[in-house]
Amino acid sequence: MSLTILRTLGAGLALSITLAGCTEMTDAEKNADLGSVNVIDATGLNDIMLNLANPAEAVAFFRDSLAAEPGRIDLKKGYAQALVQNKQYAEAALIYEQLIEDGHADSRDRLNYADALVRNGAWEEARVQLDAIPPTVESFDRYFLEALVADHNKEWEKADNFYDIARGLTTRPAQVLNNWGISKLERGQYSAAEKLFKQAIASDSKMFTAKNNLVITLGKQGIYRLPVIPMNDKERAILLYNLAREAIRNGDVDIARGLLSDAIDIHPQHFEAAVSLLASL
Repeated sequence: MSLTILRTLGAGLALSITLAGCTEMTDAEKNADLGSVNVIDATGLNDIMLNLANPAEAVAFFRDSLAAEPGRIDLKKGYAQALVQNKQYAEAALIYEQLIEDGHADSRDRLNYADALVRNGAWEEARVQLDAIPPTVESFDRYFLEALVADHNKEWEKADNFYDIARGLTTRPAQVLNNWGISKLERGQYSAAEKLFKQAIASDSKMFTAKNNLVITLGKQGIYRLPVIPMNDKERAILLYNLAREAIRNGDVDIARGLLSDAIDIHPQHFEAAVSLLASL
């Protein structure tokens, strides 16, 4: 079984470009050496890099900027965010840890730190960071992380509560619903899991992970037909293949053969994995 969990949080600052007022400069200001990074940053390039740039390019930008001005706290925070976006979670965690030790971290930084820790599998450390955030901070990121940590600790009632709150704080709830469905599936609550996966698909018809998780849930119950959901031929073939694997786990080998044959016929290209599995049966 290959359940797919989405844990991508809404990271990054809102794009903003600050324009300086047309006030007369003092002699000190005229003579000040702002440096190239400061001048560019005045136009909001930090935010632009985090929101629009290729993650690797953003990492390089902040790394080089910090080399020029190592004391800039805003650049350190931007660097950590860029590392998270580039999936360099361990490196980002080290920077956030240093920001906290130096007293430069706020609640947003602790949330980002907890996010990096969760992605790195450091669940207890993430719990510590979430507990240090004031309860007045009520955001989607906060409650989604709280739900993930509670889920990991099998605190089901807390997890359900946090997932429900997170769902209400976003206009794009598909990832929350998908994770919540996996939580229900792990508890053996198949009907609830099916409902949540279908809601995720209704929210985002292109989310293949939710489609796959729904099919796995059906297969675990011995239901070997595809649900009525949006899918193209390639997706249909892959879902039939995964349903066949569930049938094999359940000992229903003859059914698996039929599902694999259908998958091979439907797939628009040569479906090597299905061909090999069918041959092995």
